[in-house]
Amino acid sequence: MSYSKPNLDSKHYENLFNSLPSLEGKSVAITGTTSGTGFVAANASGKLGANVILLNRSSERADKALIDLRQETPNANFNQIECDLQSFDSVRNAVKQIEDACPNGLDVICNNAGVMALEDMATVDGYDVQMQTNHLSHFLLVKRLMPLLKKAAEMRGEARIVNHSSIARKQPKKTLDAKFLEKNGGNLGGNGSSLFFGGARWLRYNQSKLANAAFTACLHDKLSTANSKIKAMVAHPGLAETDLQSTTVKEGGMGKWITEQMMKVGQSREDGALGILKCIADPEVESGQFVGPGMGGMFTAVKGEAFCYPLEKFYDNETTRNLLWQKSCDAINESFDIG
Repeated sequence: MSYSKPNLDSKHYENLFNSLPSLEGKSVAITGTTSGTGFVAANASGKLGANVILLNRSSERADKALIDLRQETPNANFNQIECDLQSFDSVRNAVKQIEDACPNGLDVICNNAGVMALEDMATVDGYDVQMQTNHLSHFLLVKRLMPLLKKAAEMRGEARIVNHSSIARKQPKKTLDAKFLEKNGGNLGGNGSSLFFGGARWLRYNQSKLANAAFTACLHDKLSTANSKIKAMVAHPGLAETDLQSTTVKEGGMGKWITEQMMKVGQSREDGALGILKCIADPEVESGQFVGPGMGGMFTAVKGEAFCYPLEKFYDNETTRNLLWQKSCDAINESFDIG
C-alpha cells in the first residue's frame, strides 16, 4: 500500500499572505512549482501581482500545475520555462528564456526545488543527483541570472535570492564534505535508508541542504562586501506535507509507517511555504537571515509561524564558504565574481 498524505490544515498561511505587499511590476522566478511549497509560493506571488516564471522539468505534472495555477488565479501572469536541474545544459538554456521573459530585470529567484533521499546515482553531468538538483544547478542558475538581478535592483531598489534549506541541514553532519560537491555521483555511500542513524541517502540529502544554507552565507558575505542592493536569504519549511514524502517512500528512502507517524506532527504545504513567501515578499526580511519555524534541532522546528533568525556558524564561516564556492565553481566550470 502506498503512502497517503494526511491532508493537514493550514493555520498560519492566510495571516501571512494578507500581510504581504503588492508585487505589481516585479518578476519572480521559482524552481519546482508542480506541487508543494513551490506551487503555493507561485500562486501567492501571482495573486500579489508578480510576473511569475515557473521553472520545471518538462512533464505532465508541470503542465497540469500550470493549468491549475491559471484556474485558481486567472488574472495572474504565469510563464512556464523548461528547466531540468539534473542537467547544467538545461539550466543554461532556461536562463536564455528567462532573459527574454524579463526585459526589465528579475526581482526574485527562489531556489525552491529539491529531491530527498534518492538512490546513489549520478546526473548526466556526473554529480550526485541530490546535490546537483538541490544546490549545484541553483548555483549555476543564480550565477547566470546575476545580470538580471542587478538590473532589477538598480531599477526598483532591491532584488532577492531565496534559497530553500531544511532542518536536515543539521543531521547527521554539520560539516560540509568536499566529496559530495565533486563528480562522484553513484559512489557516495550506497542506498542506506535509515533516517535516524545516518543512512547514506540521508547523508547526501543533509549535505545538499547544508550546501543551500552555506550558499546563502557565501552570497550574503560577497554581496555585502560589494555594497550590492541584492539580498540573499534562506528558508526552511519545517516538516511540511509535500510530494517529497510520497516520492521518498516510493523510492525506498523511508518506510510508509514511519513516514505516516512523522507527518502526524507536520504542517500543511501552505504553512510550509511561509518561509520562502516571507523571503520573496516581506519587506522586513533582511539579507543574511534564515526564515522558518523555530530553529532548534531535528524535531523541534517542525511547524509553526516563520520567524527570522541569523545564519548559523557551522556553515557561515570562512572555511565552509570558501569550500562551497570553489567546489561549486569547479562543478559548473565557470567562475562567479559577484563584484
